[in-house]
Amino acid sequence: MAEAAPLVELWRGALLESRHRGHAVVADARGAVVAAWGDPGATIYPRSSCKMLQALPLLESGAGAGLSSERMALACASHEGAAIHVTRVAAWLAEMGLGEPDLRCGPQIPSDADERRRLREAGLGTDQLHNNCSGKHAGFLMLGRHLGGGAEYVEIDHPVQKAVRAAFEEMTGAESPGWGVDGCSAPNFACSVTGLATAMARMADPSGLGRARGDAARALVEAMCAHPDLVAGEGRACTELTRAARGAVAVKTGAEGVFTAILPARGLGVAVKIEDGATRAAECAIAALLVRLGAVSAEDPATLRRLSPPIHSRRGFPAGATRPDPGFFAEGRAI
Repeated sequence: MAEAAPLVELWRGALLESRHRGHAVVADARGAVVAAWGDPGATIYPRSSCKMLQALPLLESGAGAGLSSERMALACASHEGAAIHVTRVAAWLAEMGLGEPDLRCGPQIPSDADERRRLREAGLGTDQLHNNCSGKHAGFLMLGRHLGGGAEYVEIDHPVQKAVRAAFEEMTGAESPGWGVDGCSAPNFACSVTGLATAMARMADPSGLGRARGDAARALVEAMCAHPDLVAGEGRACTELTRAARGAVAVKTGAEGVFTAILPARGLGVAVKIEDGATRAAECAIAALLVRLGAVSAEDPATLRRLSPPIHSRRGFPAGATRPDPGFFAEGRAI
């Protein structure tokens, strides 16, 4: 097994203070590795970076027939719990004759400052609609209604999760070696970094997936590119990097230092895992890869905020910077 590779550095003054190691793979829809760093075979939990894979059964089964592009994006989202997110998920549930108590994702304090202020001023508490996965769970409920199996749709033997696992394994190209409970209580199936990149490439180039799955993959990617504000939220890397790519790339984060990207124009998929789980390093690494792939400009403000964010003292004095490891970024050479 290869070791994790140095991907991101943190410099303070003239000294290298910290280094983040990890694994990164660029793959095509055949599963061929186009470029790799670290151990391409490392087994990881993709966490929320694979929500578009979890949403595939919703569309390919016909359960989501007629679903709007906005709701497809929410099914793939790790949102901020802002008003634009919670009101849309609530409306989706209401149209199914369901409500917040039918979700099984658990409550979460919203990341969106305006929504936190609104709740505080109104004397209200948070609920499951504010969970960053509430859109995914609304999709699970819609799929569960189609497949049957009862209200506890996050159980590993529920028809919803059986369908999700089958789609996940077929897209990654391998049987999952195991699963863990995600933050939203749903199963999260493990895979290799190469498997995750391959799945993203198959979302980018679904020509070999068959009609139902291919149409589902195209629709989900188009929805993510069309509604980056629903996939994450203002100020978030997913939203800003998708916008920086002019909607031509779908970028998706996952907890514990995971990022994926889908590049339809090139038929490529990207997967990044930072070994220590640091978000700052994952955002820097995915930005660096998108620059090398020609998907975003290194000079775009959204890219610069992740690629080389400055470090300041609390009085605003320049102190250092986070930046890609030179060997990983390779002076911006294209892949």
